[in-house]
Amino acid sequence: MNPTVDIASLQSALKELFAPWVQALDLQVVQASESSVVLRLPTSDQLARTGGMLCGQAMMAAADTAMVLALIQHFGEFRPCTTVQLSTSFLRPLSNQDALVEARVLRAGKALAFGEIELRGADDGKSVSRASTTYALL
Repeated sequence: MNPTVDIASLQSALKELFAPWVQALDLQVVQASESSVVLRLPTSDQLARTGGMLCGQAMMAAADTAMVLALIQHFGEFRPCTTVQLSTSFLRPLSNQDALVEARVLRAGKALAFGEIELRGADDGKSVSRASTTYALL
């Protein structure tokens, strides 16, 4: 494992490595440690369903994106990878507040990496979804 990457470099990676529709989520890196990152997913009308609830598709895209950044943290650099599995449980709706997306690498080998992600309300801290992931390292 290499040294971690700074927050500014991770924020730049969001612009350089991800598709325009992912960039449109306006994710902001707010914290980074050895093998984890925390992103802020701002609330917006484009991502909301009836009643201002954040849609599940946006949560899953943010979770998947956060895990790629957590892998950058873990390895100290970007390694090409692809999502093999993303299993998400939605625990409660999130309305009228930003989401914090915390991704953590559980184990990374030569060919596969495993992680977990939690989304919670930025204001109330309540967990709204949890995901487990598997990535193929290319």
